[in-house]
Amino acid sequence: MLTCKDASHLISEGQERKLGFRERMGLKFHLLMCVYCRRFEQQIAFVRKALRELGRRAEADTEGAELSPEARDRIRKAIAERNERK
Repeated sequence: MLTCKDASHLISEGQERKLGFRERMGLKFHLLMCVYCRRFEQQIAFVRKALRELGRRAEADTEGAELSPEARDRIRKAIAERNERK
């Protein structure tokens, strides 16, 4: 049986990769019995969804935004200076 620590780790890992069969089954069994880990899973899903929406809004806000020629020059100079230091 998984501990809450193991379950929370698997919940987080499941956001990054597909869990194996045994991991999924162990987690499902634990979640059936543990309200706290179910709540944690819901919170992780909420945060992930909110961050996705925030990213979409940020992209929409910057669509069509152009840098001024002066800003472009400053960026080019900063990159060239950094490359020279390496």
